[in-house]
Amino acid sequence: MRILHVSFLIFVLAFLIFEVLKLTQVSLPEWTTSYLNDFLCMPIVLTVCLKAVHHFKKDSSITLSLSLILILTSFYAVYFELVLPQISDRYTADFIDVIVYFSGTFLFYFLQYVSFRKSGRNRKAA
Repeated sequence: MRILHVSFLIFVLAFLIFEVLKLTQVSLPEWTTSYLNDFLCMPIVLTVCLKAVHHFKKDSSITLSLSLILILTSFYAVYFELVLPQISDRYTADFIDVIVYFSGTFLFYFLQYVSFRKSGRNRKAA
């Protein structure tokens, strides 16, 4: 479980540093301004969801199933890449963002798998 916790802290720290750099108008590579937050989004959201399940079920051996992870990621992709661009000029539809969301999702799934495998606990899928 430690790998997932450390990864989560690194992702949140990277997000916060990136946001501070944007606010202070530091020049950043274009790929970071276009895709970094989208990549970090799903590992952060999914880790928070996993910890919420652990808290409410009082069982830290539960993992998020691949189907649940993919459904949640699909919801984010549809909402942020199809719905919001229709109702707000602040958002733009970009298929690469969808690929980046799913890349972050598969990173989370891998980290979750490694974390529970190393802990030696029997996993129960949510």
